[in-house]
Amino acid sequence: MEKHKKPRGLWASIIYMKCPRCREGNLFEKPTFAYSEPTKMPESCEVCGQNFMPEPGFWFGAMFISYIWTAWFCLFFVGGGIMFLGMSVNAAFGLLILMCAIFFFWIFRISRSIWIHIYVKYDPEKRRTLR
Repeated sequence: MEKHKKPRGLWASIIYMKCPRCREGNLFEKPTFAYSEPTKMPESCEVCGQNFMPEPGFWFGAMFISYIWTAWFCLFFVGGGIMFLGMSVNAAFGLLILMCAIFFFWIFRISRSIWIHIYVKYDPEKRRTLR
C-alpha cells in the first residue's frame, strides 16, 4: 500500500525549484551552486511529464523577474550598508558586486521557478497517473 505524502506547498515548490504541476520533479538537472552547467534544464519533468520548454521565448519573462529581484536587492543592500552599517559607498558597492557574483545563478534559477509557477498550475492527479 502506498503511503500518502502531504503535497509540497507553492512557496516551497518555488524555493526548492520543483515542477509546478506535480511539485516533485526538479526544474534543473544539477544543484544551484554546482557551477557546472548551472542553467541546464531537462526537457520535461521526470515525475509527471510537464514540458519545461512550452514555446520559444517562454523564459523571456523570467528575465524581468530577475531584473526586479536584483534591482530591489541592490537598492536595499547598498542603502542598508551605507545607512545602518556605516559603510562607505565604495565598500557597499564592492560587497554588492561580490554578492551578485556569488548568487547570480541562484537568482537566474529562482526567477525561472517563479515564472513557470505563474503559468503552470498544480495538478496532483498528474503525479499519480504517470508513475
